[in-house]
Formats: sequence, structure tokens, C-alpha cells
Amino acid sequence: MPVLLGARALRYLGVSVAALGADMGAFVLLLHMNMPPAAASVPAYGLGVGLHWWLCARVVFEAAEGAARRVQKALFAGSALVGLGLTAAIVGIGARAGFDPRMAKIAAVGISFIATWLLRSLVVFKPRPAAA
Repeated sequence: MPVLLGARALRYLGVSVAALGADMGAFVLLLHMNMPPAAASVPAYGLGVGLHWWLCARVVFEAAEGAARRVQKALFAGSALVGLGLTAAIVGIGARAGFDPRMAKIAAVGISFIATWLLRSLVVFKPRPAAA
């Protein structure tokens, strides 16, 4: 079970804050361009995920090499899709319910953060046994 307040979790939090800055900046920009909130959340989240992968694989977790790295990237993409689905659903439902889309996005961030942290620390970057 991952330690929620360990050094790795704190680095993950820092990486997440940087990625969130890119995500929220793009989200607000797309809203100002009159894109519907749920639709705006998708490319904004994608930008954040790209930055998140790049930073996670360098400062948070041990990146694999070769074929194992491709598996790691695919699993990371899968965890990102889980976070994206949660984000788009929460923003869409919140906006339809009359909430400010930015507030719905903030709620989505918290839920997505927990879900992706668990997936990434328990599955994506879980140390794999060395091939014999």
C-alpha cells in the first residue's frame, strides 16, 4: 500500500500541481473561447497528462527501460483515461446541475488525483521482477 505522505507522494503532489497549472490554464482559456465545459476539460486534461507523464517518469517514480517502458507508458495512458473519464463526467454533470464549471473542475481534480495516484503507484510504476 502506498504511503500517502511519504517523499514519493510529496513529489507526486508537486508534479501534479505543475500539471494542474497547465490543465487549468488551458481549461479556462478554452472556456473563454466559448467551448462547452465538458469538451474543454478533455484537451486541457490531455495537456496536463502529457506534462505529468514527463515529470513522473523523471522525478517521482523509477522509469522502466525498453519493452517494459512501453508497457509502463501504456498503463500510464490507461490511468490517464480513467482520470479523464472522471474529469469529463464530473465537469459535465456539475455544469448541467448549474455549478460554475471551474468549481466542478476543482472537484474533479481532487477525485482524479486520488484515483490516478493509486493506479500509478500500485500498478503503473510498481516495481517489476527482473527477467531471468
